[in-house]
Amino acid sequence: MDNKIYEIIEEAESYRQKSKYREALGLFKRARALAQKRKDPGGLLDATMAVADVCRIMGDFDSSVEFYTEALEICEGLCNDLTAADAMVGLGLSFRAVGMWQKAVKLITRARKIYLGADDKKGMAFALWAEAGSLRVAGKIPAAIETFKESRRVFASVKFESGVAYCLAGLGGTHRIAGKISESLKFYEQANEMFRSLKDSFGTAYTHCGIGNANRMMGDFGKALSHFKKATRLYEEIGDIVSYSYTLWSLASVHKMKGDLTLAEEFIGTARRNFKKTKDPRGIIYCDLSDGEVAWMQGDDRRAEKLIRSALSNAERHKFKLEECHARLLLLNSAKPFRKGAAANNPPCYRKIGIELQFETMPLNIP
Repeated sequence: MDNKIYEIIEEAESYRQKSKYREALGLFKRARALAQKRKDPGGLLDATMAVADVCRIMGDFDSSVEFYTEALEICEGLCNDLTAADAMVGLGLSFRAVGMWQKAVKLITRARKIYLGADDKKGMAFALWAEAGSLRVAGKIPAAIETFKESRRVFASVKFESGVAYCLAGLGGTHRIAGKISESLKFYEQANEMFRSLKDSFGTAYTHCGIGNANRMMGDFGKALSHFKKATRLYEEIGDIVSYSYTLWSLASVHKMKGDLTLAEEFIGTARRNFKKTKDPRGIIYCDLSDGEVAWMQGDDRRAEKLIRSALSNAERHKFKLEECHARLLLLNSAKPFRKGAAANNPPCYRKIGIELQFETMPLNIP
C-alpha cells in the first residue's frame, strides 16, 4: 500500500464528506494517476471507485459509467467481489439516471446476491435502496415503497444513520408520487432533520426540495418557494446539476400554478438545458409536460399537443409508467374544446400502477 496515494484519498474524502465535490474529484483523480504511475492496483481501485462515485453525483454519467466499468475490471484481477458489487450498484445508478432502469435493476440484483453471500448487511441495504429508486423511476410505486422500507430496516439494524436518512428521503418522494402528501411531508421532514444533524449538505438540499414539493402539492406555494430557494442555494454550492435541475422544474411548477408563465418558462428552459447536458430522459419528459401546459394556458393548442405527445412518446420508449400516465391525462384534458372542465380524478392509468392522484382542473399540479 502506497501511503502517499492514501494521503491524497483521505484529503479528497474529507472534501467529499463536506459535499465539496469539485475539490474532491480533482484530488481523487490525482490519487488515481499516482496509483497508475506506481502500479498500485489496490490504490488504483479505491481511487477509480471514488472518481466514479463523484462523477455520478455531479451528473457526469458518461464518465461514471466509464470509471465503474474500469473498476469492475480491476476487481476481477484482484478477485475483489465486494468492491465489484459496489461498482455494479454504482453502474446501475448511473444507468438509471439516463433512463435505463431495467439495466440498473439487473446489475443491482447481481450485487445483492454477492452481498447476501458475504453477509454484508450494509451492502444489502445499499443495494435495496438503489433498487427502490429504480422501481420508483419505473413507476412501480408500491414496490418501491416496500423496498425503501426494507432498506431502512437493514440500515437501522447496522446503525447507519446516513442510510436511514436516505431511505426516509426516498419514502418521501414515493409517497408524494402515490398521492399521500401528508406522509411524504413527514418522511422528508424526518430526513431533513437527520441530514442537518449529520451535516450532509446534499441530503439537506434534497429534502428541502422534497419538503417544498409536498407543500406545493398542498397548495402552500409560499412555503414551497422558501424551501426550493434553500435547496437551490445548497445545490449551487455543491455543484449537483441533476438534483438542482429537478428543483428548477419544481419552481417552474409553482409559477405555472400561480399563472406566472414567463417565470415558469424561464425555469423550465434552464432545467431542460441541464437535462439535455446530463442526458436525463425523465427530466426532459417533465419539461415537455410543463411546457405543454404553459402553451395550453397561452392558448397555443397546437404547440401544447406537440410537446405533450413528445413526452408521451419518450415515456413509452423508456417504459416510464408514471410519466406515461401524466402525458395521457394532459392530452385528454388539453384537447377538450372548453377550458373550464374538470380533469378526470384518478383515471385507470394511475390505478393500474397502484397510486391515488386527485386532479381537479388544468393546469395540473403534477407531483
